[in-house]
Amino acid sequence: MFAIDSHHHIWDPSRGDFTWMGAEHEPINKVFSVEDLAPLLTSAQVSHTILVQTWSSLEETETFLDLAGKTDFIAGVVGWIDLTKDAVAQLDRLKQHPAAKYLKGIRHQVHDEADPNWLLRADVQASLLEVARRGLVYDLLIRPRELAASAACVERQPDLKFVIDHIAKPRIADGWDTDWEEGIARLAIFKDRVWIKLSGLVTEADWANWSADDIVPYINHVINLFGADRVMTGSDWPVCTLAADYGSTLDLVRAAIAGRPAREQEQILRTSAIEAYSLYA
Repeated sequence: MFAIDSHHHIWDPSRGDFTWMGAEHEPINKVFSVEDLAPLLTSAQVSHTILVQTWSSLEETETFLDLAGKTDFIAGVVGWIDLTKDAVAQLDRLKQHPAAKYLKGIRHQVHDEADPNWLLRADVQASLLEVARRGLVYDLLIRPRELAASAACVERQPDLKFVIDHIAKPRIADGWDTDWEEGIARLAIFKDRVWIKLSGLVTEADWANWSADDIVPYINHVINLFGADRVMTGSDWPVCTLAADYGSTLDLVRAAIAGRPAREQEQILRTSAIEAYSLYA
């Protein structure tokens, strides 16, 4: 079954703020392009992708929309706006782009904010209301620290669809993350408007020594909590290459769900991403 990769990046570290990269990120501190990704999609049986923001920049979002408009496999873009400022003006600017139809969602690096309750700021909440009004999705880039605030945010935004990136980054390398388990259950309550991505898992495990046995319990727990119709798969390429190649990250999910009914597999590999992001619309 051909999959949709709901989460990958493209970047040129010389053109943006990639200060989050430390010495351990040196292998990915280089240009990654759509031309680099294209052959990987064929071998991994991926038909389409969602291109996700990498730094806080309207200009990057516009560049990504340019790419989506001329790249057959990019079905959607998750971009960025400054949620602490006027969302109307920023979204008006993005909606004027010739390829604006590919803008499907907005994201911010919430887990890098000093305040664990950043999402609940009044200015951020006002901007999220506008994101919802535009029919866009909000991607939650969070760690367990921000799960309580994220659940409160979802409760305050009944008209906004949310997608949790990287299953909220549990500490897989340390074994079973009980803080994550407690926090993620709060978000699973909102099944009507919250989806979750099976992405970024290999890099939350031990990069050099991970095994499927470390990660599959997390995959199963997420599916059992949210249901297959709220779970999607993503590679987090090229970040994933710190721990595994592109194909292996998707093979991990395919193997973990192989025993589930065909309809559930299709939901996780394709349909959930289509429904959450209104792809092809």
